[in-house]
Amino acid sequence: MDEQLRVGLVGAGPWASMIHAPGLANHPGTRLTGVWARRPEAAQELANAHGAEAFTSYRDLLSTVDAVAFCVPPAVQGPMAIEAANAGKHVVLEKPIAESQEVAEELVRAVTDANVASLVVLTRRYAPETRELLKQLHRTGGWTGADGRWLTGALLGGPFSNSPWRHERGALDDIGPHAFDLLDAALGEITDVIAAHVSETGLWQLILQHAGGATSTLSLTMSLPLEPPFSDFTVFGPNGHRTLNSRDTSAVECYTNLLDDFVAMVHSGTTTHECDVRRGLHLQKVIDLARRKAGV
Repeated sequence: MDEQLRVGLVGAGPWASMIHAPGLANHPGTRLTGVWARRPEAAQELANAHGAEAFTSYRDLLSTVDAVAFCVPPAVQGPMAIEAANAGKHVVLEKPIAESQEVAEELVRAVTDANVASLVVLTRRYAPETRELLKQLHRTGGWTGADGRWLTGALLGGPFSNSPWRHERGALDDIGPHAFDLLDAALGEITDVIAAHVSETGLWQLILQHAGGATSTLSLTMSLPLEPPFSDFTVFGPNGHRTLNSRDTSAVECYTNLLDDFVAMVHSGTTTHECDVRRGLHLQKVIDLARRKAGV
């Protein structure tokens, strides 16, 4: 393997263009080798912008890389990531990692059997301010609850408003994994969805049970005309409260931090990480349980 990881990018939509492609092309430990997308003209345009090759065959792309970064809908990502892992390629996965728990479990098996590295793009978890707050929360301990809100109008306008899978699956699948991950990391593993409801306008409201007895509430929507979007997570208990609402670190910087971890994992032979594919499966289970509790 070259000192730089040869990485192929699957997908050429807005998030791939804004985050994945420049992140991979500019990171000292990776080289964006090629791009494949369902629209060949989009793959060609993105590849040209970053000095990479556009591939018309996914299998041809796989044959030229050490790792694959995915930026496609979950129903597309799951099977393609399984194929990549079976081919011995390390994987960077978007969330949710698949369209169902069953496919996510198959992906975990493929990654485990192939002994390859995996990371999920849980953006805020790679921000230094998030990591520092979580350390503080764990040092203090004793937290009994949390309240989370993530409210945006992303489906009403902007770069992601024309995304069919986001309109179909809504806030639960798109921003839900980020929110569940932060609450889980702060309070302990989510063990149950006590209650879940989704309105006709796409507002999700949930009550979550955490290991150790803590509970949390969460509101999610991508259909409110808020500018800028609003998100905060407040943890509380006998020692007071702490709030995470900082976005000092940009999404591009968070992705660079992710790639720092990813490159280190590959070169050291490490295949476990707090945000690896198994984390993705856990979040998939929470999503599926919330849908069942909401009856949708």
